[in-house]
Amino acid sequence: MMQTNVKTARTDMKTLLKDAQDLFRQATSATGDKADMLRTQGANLIDSAMVKAQEVQTAAMETGKEMADSADAYVQENPWKSVAISAGVGVLIGMLIARK
Repeated sequence: MMQTNVKTARTDMKTLLKDAQDLFRQATSATGDKADMLRTQGANLIDSAMVKAQEVQTAAMETGKEMADSADAYVQENPWKSVAISAGVGVLIGMLIARK
């Protein structure tokens, strides 16, 4: 679910930023009230992109906290299994480093 939200938000942000860039390009060639209107629309699109980015950041932080809590609970329930897994990962990393 989180990956879907991130992909959707990423697509939305790309679209919003592309639209804002197009509006700003049009605004540079326009004059008067039309230029002001295009600049305002572009600023609104950028604001929308910022809101989307903050939503994704908040969702990512919440997911990270949930994962950390889950890992903490697992370690509390299975301390020796956690030590064995950590030692195994350490050995594998050591072997990979030693090969280079």
